[in-house]
Amino acid sequence: MKANIPSFDLTGKVAVVTGATGGIGFAIAEALAAYGADIVLVGRSHEALDAARKAIEQMGRRVLAVAADLTKVPEIQAMTEKAVAAFGHLDILVTCAGINITQMAVDVTEEAWDKVIDINLKALFFCCQAVGKIMIAQKSGKIINMSSQTGTVAIPLRAAYCSSKGGVNMLTKLLALEWAPYNVKVNAVAPTFVETKFTEPMFKNEEFLRYTLDNILLGNLGKPEDVAGAVVYLASPASDLVTGHILAVDGGWTAR
Repeated sequence: MKANIPSFDLTGKVAVVTGATGGIGFAIAEALAAYGADIVLVGRSHEALDAARKAIEQMGRRVLAVAADLTKVPEIQAMTEKAVAAFGHLDILVTCAGINITQMAVDVTEEAWDKVIDINLKALFFCCQAVGKIMIAQKSGKIINMSSQTGTVAIPLRAAYCSSKGGVNMLTKLLALEWAPYNVKVNAVAPTFVETKFTEPMFKNEEFLRYTLDNILLGNLGKPEDVAGAVVYLASPASDLVTGHILAVDGGWTAR
């Protein structure tokens, strides 16, 4: 391949994907594997992790599946240590684990707030910190955080979620700033609503579906592979001059 042609080749790279058994997380892991990366799958369900591991192994990639509760910082550290022990280096981190609890702001409970912030922001940060230390030491790495269009525009019933994703955006910029001297690039992907098993119940509400489609300029919901494509770009050599960026994959929602 000529030097001036952008490369998306990830051969020899090791990618850690949290939330890897969800619709978007697995699509990302599968896409990274398709471009040559070996994969560390991180999730809570042993059964789901085993199914994801088998699927990726059938693609000819090396895979490590790690069950972890990412709200517990010691488990994040243990996951990172297992990944390093298995592969020797970590080149890509995708922080895809996330939750939402829909409530009007006046009804948000402390318990619900803490659950959303703990996984969407706190766990994300400590995953970045743990894997980032490895990347800083090896003076290379790509971190892709999973944000959302709700980190930029407010959507009802999502006070905690919007707050967490706004935090992800600013944290992404901060880490890009601090870790640039070590050749560690930190970016985020901010999708619109994506069709998965998790979001399927939302779209049975015709009023909400119409509200969503009316705000997406391209007129259709996202698919997991739409998000995966953006992640592959940010993980690959093609994005080597990109850091501190929030890449919207939102069909134009935030263009208004």
